[in-house]
Amino acid sequence: MKKLIALAAVAGVVLFFVRRQRSAKAEADLWREATAPTD
Repeated sequence: MKKLIALAAVAGVVLFFVRRQRSAKAEADLWREATAPTD
């Protein structure tokens, strides 16, 4: 039972970090697009 809970906790943390990384990348792309010089 403890193993299952530990596994679920690890999976949750990994998911959380993957989501944060993805949203940070999307935000950086948006920022780059918004601040790009237009000719």
